[in-house]
Amino acid sequence: MVLAGCGFTPLYATPGVSSGLSSIEVVVPEGRVAFLLREDLDDALARDKGAAPAWRLDLAVAPTRDPRGLRADDVAERYELGVSVKYTLTEIASGRIAHIGQVVSQVSYDAADAPYAGIAARQDSQQRAAADAARKIHLDLAAWMASRRTALASAPPG
Repeated sequence: MVLAGCGFTPLYATPGVSSGLSSIEVVVPEGRVAFLLREDLDDALARDKGAAPAWRLDLAVAPTRDPRGLRADDVAERYELGVSVKYTLTEIASGRIAHIGQVVSQVSYDAADAPYAGIAARQDSQQRAAADAARKIHLDLAAWMASRRTALASAPPG
């Protein structure tokens, strides 16, 4: 009630934002982190797979893994997984690039002496990094879509 008086409008209350997001097709390169990122984005954007997409989101995913916290015998106790994602949103009908962005996500995980535990920890960190990057991309696209809709609505006819 208080926020309504100051002109605040929730991001998803902007007309057309939700429908615009659901018409984005996500295209990723090969790789586990890229696959997880696409899955998270399809869920976040509520991709309508029954409708033809109006937008294509091309992602370039660059994961890194750096050892942290070395023991006396030079074996890492922790790792830091970084995921840098550059993305381009293209309007399919015209082929025009509409929006470009980049996000970075960093997570860490403990190294384990047991092989299975180490694999599980690494896969969990990949999933967390992909989910974080997807959340950042989703917010950026929603904000861009809302500003685009607002600009179109306030443009003079003609």
